[in-house]
Amino acid sequence: MDNMPANLWIAACAHRLQQQWHTVDPLDLEDVARDLWRDERLRAMPPEEAAVDWLKPLCGAGN
Repeated sequence: MDNMPANLWIAACAHRLQQQWHTVDPLDLEDVARDLWRDERLRAMPPEEAAVDWLKPLCGAGN
């Protein structure tokens, strides 16, 4: 998703993470999303897909 500005990618990714972790501070989730954006493989994905891919080991393959 090289054509998506970093701030929008991070915001969309953080939003998807918040759907999984309702009780985590949104600013903390933005920090996590920013770390994910720094990963070249994840950054190449749509932000929602990157979040789901990153969550797989944490939540099990069924999610």
